Amino acid sequence: MDITPTPIYLKQDSKLSFEAATNPKPTFDTYISDPAKPVPYAEKVHRDRTREYMTDDQRFAARRPDVLIFATDTLTNDITLAGPVVADLMVSLSGTDADFVVKLIDVLPETAKINPDTKYPMGGYQMLVRAEIMRARYRNSFSNPEAFVPGKPTQVKYTMPDVAHTFKKGHKIMIQVQSSWFPLADRNPQQFVNIYQAKDSDFVKETINVYHDQSKIILPVLK
Repeated sequence: MDITPTPIYLKQDSKLSFEAATNPKPTFDTYISDPAKPVPYAEKVHRDRTREYMTDDQRFAARRPDVLIFATDTLTNDITLAGPVVADLMVSLSGTDADFVVKLIDVLPETAKINPDTKYPMGGYQMLVRAEIMRARYRNSFSNPEAFVPGKPTQVKYTMPDVAHTFKKGHKIMIQVQSSWFPLADRNPQQFVNIYQAKDSDFVKETINVYHDQSKIILPVLK
């Protein structure tokens, strides 16, 4: 297969583009991650973890102030992906540790019809294609975790699982970035402490900046 790793850039105004900025300025989007109010993995409350979260409409997360969203314009051609997706973020923190969850989402057109089986309105449906979390203290090594320097722009780059998916003409590609995915992943105190020995008082709010243009997702585009 003819696969081309192709970066798509996180832009200002919630935009997502294959076009790189020629002289990127140090602009960023900001959110506050609060371990007391983590982003759930599913919209509904379940007694047990279910597989249905993989088909949940991600608009429930997009509405939250602690989830950043970036989307392309409406696609004029099909784009097929086949292979691993790489998240390459440039971030800065007010604290010393954070988790990063990157979601790759297929946004259906507003004209999409109601699903005849579930009666669910599919117009604007945000379909989860792939998602993965990185506990960023392990960004450089899983055996030698590193604290962040508060306020210092730092790269967090990791490989997500393989994907085989076609974004159809008329759809949009969306990226969501967040710092919790509860309870699929345990909450991060957002301090560089031993999480397994963390006390309630160790869990603190954190301000997180994600830098435009310096942050990108590398997609395995099939020619």
